Amino acid sequence: MMLNNRTFRSAAGHRRPPIARGAMLACLLALGACSDGEEAPAAPPAIPVDVVTVQTGSVPNIVELPGRVEPVRVAEVRARVTGIVQQRVYQEGSDIAQGAPLFRIDPRELQASSQQARANLQRLRATAANARAVVRRYEPLVSEQAISKQEYDAAVAAAREAEAAVSEASAQVDAAQLQLGYTTVRAPISGRVGRAQVTQGALVSQAEGTLLTRIEQLNPVYVTLTQSSSDLLKIRQGIASGQIDIGSDGNLPFEVTFENGTAYPVQGRMNFLDYSVDQATSTVTLRGEIANPKRLLLPGDFVRAKIMAGTRDGGIQVPQRAVQISDDAATVFIVGPKGQAMSRRVTLGQLIGTNWIIEDGLKGGDKVIVSNLQKVRDGAPVKVRDARQVLGSGGPQPGAKASGATPKAKAAPTPAAKAN
Repeated sequence: MMLNNRTFRSAAGHRRPPIARGAMLACLLALGACSDGEEAPAAPPAIPVDVVTVQTGSVPNIVELPGRVEPVRVAEVRARVTGIVQQRVYQEGSDIAQGAPLFRIDPRELQASSQQARANLQRLRATAANARAVVRRYEPLVSEQAISKQEYDAAVAAAREAEAAVSEASAQVDAAQLQLGYTTVRAPISGRVGRAQVTQGALVSQAEGTLLTRIEQLNPVYVTLTQSSSDLLKIRQGIASGQIDIGSDGNLPFEVTFENGTAYPVQGRMNFLDYSVDQATSTVTLRGEIANPKRLLLPGDFVRAKIMAGTRDGGIQVPQRAVQISDDAATVFIVGPKGQAMSRRVTLGQLIGTNWIIEDGLKGGDKVIVSNLQKVRDGAPVKVRDARQVLGSGGPQPGAKASGATPKAKAAPTPAAKAN
């Protein structure tokens, strides 16, 4: 029902006075005055936080690559004679010394061949002795012209031929003895011997080179790595420009982490870099050597290697507790120019001690929040507390000035640092 200056009748039919517009306006102003008297909601209080001011400086340049463990030396033990395996004389999976017996092959046939060669040698030696005696008898007869010079020369030639036959037979005896010695198969190198590939009674062949077993040296071992050619190019360019310092020794140290994330307690040294790029994968092969006294690293193990490739200038570190990591990103909160928290997405490098190396997302002078992160939200007002109240690793210590500087992590060992 619309209200205006006109009169209208009630349900009983009585005439009512008209309602003025001024009265309606006064009522509305009165209601507005009542609402203006209520208090506005208070602004949320500032959250007290501790901060560290990031600074650029020299940080460890660590390259992490996947790799496989390989033995330093591998020997495939194969049959060098043909025969029947009589016995396996070693324990599978044990450590053996060079020259230790592994298998015995039936030697009887080769023993007979050796005896035959010796008999032939004795016969030829007798023939040679008779030929030399003929020459000695002919020598005075030649001077007396009792025999012709031609007969004497024939006797000398026969003696020389007999001596050559003796030498040939002697070599055949040595070869027969050598073949006979191969019936006892011995370890060509020291190391851990593997599973036997043949059983007792098996026929092995010299012509086919039947594989009997393998021996691997497991201390030290190689760690073979692959790196993309583009990443390697960046490192080489950084070294050439002076941004990356690897020291005077090119044998860079590296550490190994097992597949389950456990760190191997021994440090190794890189000793090989292939200067050709694999055309199929566009990768370059690197190799390091590392001590393995307790045989914890086994051939074929998948590992991750962290190569300490010197130091890099212009790097940034922040405490580990300042970084929030999700499935798809890592973020930190910094204090904005108006005293509010600002979320900043960062790219993480390596974790050095209690500090993350930040590859991208922060710059020198940014104030990173390191406390009360469970309460801080993007855009929320924050209040920086005195740095002297910050405790724990990664922040200023009690009694320090309120500089908020991130403590430097321990530098990575230089390439000339301790070896294995």
